[in-house]
Amino acid sequence: MPLYTTEAIVLRTYKLGEADRIVVFLTRDRGKRRGVAKGSRRPRSRFGGALEPLSRVEVTYFERERRELVSLSDAELLASPLWRGRDEALCHAGYFAELLDECAPEGDADERLYRLGSSAIDALGAGVAVEPLARYFEYWLLRLQGVYPARLACAACGAALGGGSGPAAALLPGERAYCCGACAAAAGSRAFVLSGEAVGFLRASAAVGPERLGQFPVSARALRELEAAHRALIAVHLEKDVRSARVLREIRGPS
Repeated sequence: MPLYTTEAIVLRTYKLGEADRIVVFLTRDRGKRRGVAKGSRRPRSRFGGALEPLSRVEVTYFERERRELVSLSDAELLASPLWRGRDEALCHAGYFAELLDECAPEGDADERLYRLGSSAIDALGAGVAVEPLARYFEYWLLRLQGVYPARLACAACGAALGGGSGPAAALLPGERAYCCGACAAAAGSRAFVLSGEAVGFLRASAAVGPERLGQFPVSARALRELEAAHRALIAVHLEKDVRSARVLREIRGPS
């Protein structure tokens, strides 16, 4: 019965019986795992507050052969996006964690995906503005999933996005890649349109870490353009809507 101790990000938990939880967590070296944290719902549990979504922890667990669920024996809290007490960070922590859960393969390590989640935790804890961080997180998640190419170019004609007059980029319904404004107009279909400012934010996101997003001011309008396009891309990629995204929209209300 091997014993493992590793750094991990808590993605979600489920109630089990009267006092236990099933915990889904993403490890740096062994991918996504699921385990039982016995007694974690008791008031004086040894796990304390270490099992909140998007917490970074040092977790110790046992793995039994031919058992899908591991057994968690300890989880030491290393970092939490909730330490600064920001309500918007609490709401987005669940959103980031759900996206990681949907995209992380079971038991298959993905160092880049783990680093993305860990950087989001640090950025939330450092007070980085939540909306730009969310668009940054979505961009990199989609890029790591192969949806966003490294070069922002029109999928139809190959031209770099952001040049010329009119819309800088457009996402046609049901598609996985942007096209330039001219190609979108030629297609004659309703599209999610990005301004030059929105495309500029994507280019900045490709070049810097999330802690430096404050160096690239972006308007609420450009962030809404990116949000609409990213949600459409995520829905096509996952073949479903993300529950926590609907919750965020309901909390925020009409734009």
